[in-house]
Amino acid sequence: MTRQHAIHRAFGSRRRTQALRRATRRALREWLAADGVIWLHLFKTVTAGLLAMGIAMLLDLPQPRIAMTTVFVLMQPLSGMVFAKSVYRIIGTTVGMIAAVVLGGVFVQQPELYIAGLTCWIAACTAAAMRNRHFRWYAFVLAGYTAALIGVPLVQEPNGLFLAALGRGAEVAVGILCSGMVSAVIVPRQTGSLLERTLRTRYLDFTAFASGVLLGRLERGAFEGRFARLVDDVVGFEATRAFAFFEDPVMRSRSPLLGRLNGEFMDVCARLHALRQLLKRLGRDNDAIAPMASYFRELAAWLGERPRRGETDRDYALRLADALEAWQRTLPRHVRETRRPLEAEAPGALQDFDTSAELVWRFTSEIVRYSRTYASVTQPRLAQEPRTTRYVPRTSLYVVAFTFLRTVVVVATLGGFWIETDWPSGGMAVIAAALACALTSSAPHATRMAAQMAAGAACAAVTGYLYTCYVYPDIDGFPLLCATLAPVLALGAFLATRPRISGYGVGFSVFFCLLAGPDNVIAYTPDLLINNGIAIVTAMLLAALAFAVVFPPRMKWLVGHMCAELRRQVVIACRGDLAGLGQRFQSGTHDLMHQLRLLLNGDRRAHRRALRWMLVTLEVGHAVLDLRCEAQEAGWLSSRDARWDPALAQVQEDIARLFEQPDAQKVERALISVRAATGVAQEALDAVHEERERRHDVQRLLSHLHFIRSALLDRDAPTGALARRRSTRGPARVRASR
Repeated sequence: MTRQHAIHRAFGSRRRTQALRRATRRALREWLAADGVIWLHLFKTVTAGLLAMGIAMLLDLPQPRIAMTTVFVLMQPLSGMVFAKSVYRIIGTTVGMIAAVVLGGVFVQQPELYIAGLTCWIAACTAAAMRNRHFRWYAFVLAGYTAALIGVPLVQEPNGLFLAALGRGAEVAVGILCSGMVSAVIVPRQTGSLLERTLRTRYLDFTAFASGVLLGRLERGAFEGRFARLVDDVVGFEATRAFAFFEDPVMRSRSPLLGRLNGEFMDVCARLHALRQLLKRLGRDNDAIAPMASYFRELAAWLGERPRRGETDRDYALRLADALEAWQRTLPRHVRETRRPLEAEAPGALQDFDTSAELVWRFTSEIVRYSRTYASVTQPRLAQEPRTTRYVPRTSLYVVAFTFLRTVVVVATLGGFWIETDWPSGGMAVIAAALACALTSSAPHATRMAAQMAAGAACAAVTGYLYTCYVYPDIDGFPLLCATLAPVLALGAFLATRPRISGYGVGFSVFFCLLAGPDNVIAYTPDLLINNGIAIVTAMLLAALAFAVVFPPRMKWLVGHMCAELRRQVVIACRGDLAGLGQRFQSGTHDLMHQLRLLLNGDRRAHRRALRWMLVTLEVGHAVLDLRCEAQEAGWLSSRDARWDPALAQVQEDIARLFEQPDAQKVERALISVRAATGVAQEALDAVHEERERRHDVQRLLSHLHFIRSALLDRDAPTGALARRRSTRGPARVRASR
């Protein structure tokens, strides 16, 4: 008995030990996936910064602190981001060096004209950065403030301008090389692996989301919020794809396929939204929708299946695509059988039934295409994909113009004050203003970002004063210098990784390096450091004030024009050339909505209004594109009935006018033209009833026209509200006339 008890105790102790090991490994994995990533990023950033400073000192470059500053501006958690930033930083630095030399040579001994030219150059580069986002943004802003960093300190000494430009280029190059080397060598985090995880998560989440939508499990608010996050997924995926292009030749070869995958994801999202909106408008108990309920449940069941144990992502996607294709092949026959009783019992519901059946067919086709492309991405070897799709980001020209004007106001104010007062630290204030305008240009809350940078710069000035007076004089040798700088640099890098307070970290890291970063021969001039610190904080606060007062990004007029840009995507769908129009429409709509989401974050009412305009824009624009493509395929209809082409052109023109400047009268005109085109197509359907292919062509045209009409009349859409307002005002005017 004692021996058995001892065996049981030993066995239980072993099980507890194994459980403890598993729990420890699980906790370690969770820590590595969360906090461990941050600590790794801090270690790599500080290591790269100190290495850049040491190499610049070894090469006896004029300002090693610029190499260290470059690292803190450049380092990112993923190596692909660092490589992408490095490429564009080299381009921006080169262009900025050339601009500094040209401006200094043209306006030699003319400080007023030099400041005017420099202001226009910085403002133009910052505005161009807003037009060209992702890391192309970085090349433009760097071209702007590099000219200020090189030219402003030597505005009165043009003879040293060329040598200063060469020195600055060498320092920046050292920082770029150190950042790339450390990021690629020390525990590299590949953008490609993140992209693969993102693709898998997005595919599984979307299929589950689509299954819930088809079963009617999502309320309107939940659907709108989830669809808005899908918009962010589209834009974020495109940015990640751009990073991966610089990182790995395999990802570079797959980049066109990934671009096609993102385009197909936008298409399938638009189809799902259109189907959900039709179900919501008609109601699941409607005579037209109720017969389709079994098809919705079957489709939802396929999409709701999860990967089996041991099944790869590729096998799961191919299994789902094969199953949906087999189900889709039987769909037309089943739909015809379901439709026959409606022809006799409820002929008025046929149009809604046909429209819903067409949307189910198209959504299934889109999800099959998306699944097969996703499976292709996971293949080890791929055939070269032709570049057939291109994501087209769109930034409102009003935003670009206001960015230019705000930058002109800030830089010109400080530059004019410097010239008029001969302020000793005025040059540093102009440099800080250029940095503030450049680094906050893409921030959704530029005022808060600039204020945080001002606070970070103030802390950097105080810390730099303490280091200059009490730390640098008491240390000897490079190892001790690195040991004393590491905690301060790590603190700034840590704050920069926190999204809501990143401005403090950016301001502290950048301006500590500029103000108190060590050179080969350290100048112990605390009075100059304090004056420069005051100038930097003043420039940052002035920039924050200008961002809040001079053309603030949230002013209603600007938001209204951005919403107009969003609606104008439908105008493009109506009037643009069909070649590649679908991709331009989808990417432009998603990109503009993403900008509005960032801009209106916190203003729930305005955000909801913009989101509903985006949803109706997607609905109507996609339906118009389908209508135009089907009309092009059914070219025989225009020769059979001369009224069809003018009726279709009138539909496109009236819808374009409605979305250019929406009002109740234009909604009514659009509905009238849709009704007229529907009448022409209905007559053609009766005439070709015995011709199977042509009958199907006309039925598809009627489905698109009917869907456009129902989308315009949707009670939750802005156009539906305008239509209701028109209908309520009509009888009042009639009674008044009587």
